[in-house]
Amino acid sequence: MRSPLFSPRWLGLHLAAVLVAAVCVAGTYWQFTRAFEPDRDVITNPVEDLADAVSVTELGEPGAYLHPNLTANTAVEATGHFDAGAQLLVPQRLDGVEGYAVILPLVTEEGVAVPVSRGWSEDGTDLPEPPAGDVTVTGWLQPPQDASEGFVPMGDPETGTVERIAPSVLVGEWDYQLYAAYVTLPEHEPAVDGLTPLPPPEPPTEFTINWRSLSYSVQWAMFGVSAVVFWIILMRRELAEARTRKTGGASEENGEDTDQPAVAGS
Repeated sequence: MRSPLFSPRWLGLHLAAVLVAAVCVAGTYWQFTRAFEPDRDVITNPVEDLADAVSVTELGEPGAYLHPNLTANTAVEATGHFDAGAQLLVPQRLDGVEGYAVILPLVTEEGVAVPVSRGWSEDGTDLPEPPAGDVTVTGWLQPPQDASEGFVPMGDPETGTVERIAPSVLVGEWDYQLYAAYVTLPEHEPAVDGLTPLPPPEPPTEFTINWRSLSYSVQWAMFGVSAVVFWIILMRRELAEARTRKTGGASEENGEDTDQPAVAGS
C-alpha cells in the first residue's frame, strides 16, 4: 500500500514546508549578515595629525605599560640623539614585498631610549647614516609587535637582525631603558632619507552589532524550526491515522464485530 504521505495533498504540503524552511534560512542569513556587515566597522582610534603631536614623555614612564589607546596612532615627538651603532633590521613586508624595517634607539637626555623605525629597505644593505647630534623627530606611536607580524627569513638569522620591534626583544640588544612602544616616522623626517617611508598606520577598528537585525535573525530561525516541527507532527499524525484505518479495516475483513453480543450454545 502506498504511503499516504505521497498523496497529491501531502505532496503540496511537502513543497510548502520546503519553501517555508528555505525562506526562513534565507531570512536568518540575511539578517545575521546585516547585524555584522563590514560597513559597521568603527574606527576606535584614528590616526592623529602630526601637528597635534605631544611629547612621548607625557604618555608614561619608560618600561611602564602603555594602554592600547595611547599606543595606537598617537602623534608624538621625541628629542635626543640616534645611537647609530645600535641600528637593527626587522623583517617586515611592504605592499607584499619582503624586506626590512630599519630601527635604532633615539636616546633622550635622561638616557632613556625610544625605539624609532626609520623606514624600510628591501635588501637591508647600503643604509644611510642617521643624522648626527640632537634631533627632534615626530611620528606615530605604535604598540610592540607580536609574533604574528612580519615574516621569518629563510636560513639562519643574519647578524644585526631581530625578529620584531618589541621591548622584550630589544632589551637584549640595546643597553638602554626603553619605552614600551616605538615610533614610526613619516616621509618628511630627515631620518628616513634614502629609505622607503612606511605608510601611516591603519587605525584600529571594531565591529558594532545591529541588535535589531540580530533579533530578527533569531526570530526567523525560530519560525523556521517551528514550521519544520509542525510539519513533522502532521506527518506523524497522518501515519498514525493511516495505521488505525488499516487495523480497523483488517478487523472488519476477519468478521470481528465487537458490537454484537456473543451467542451462547444450547
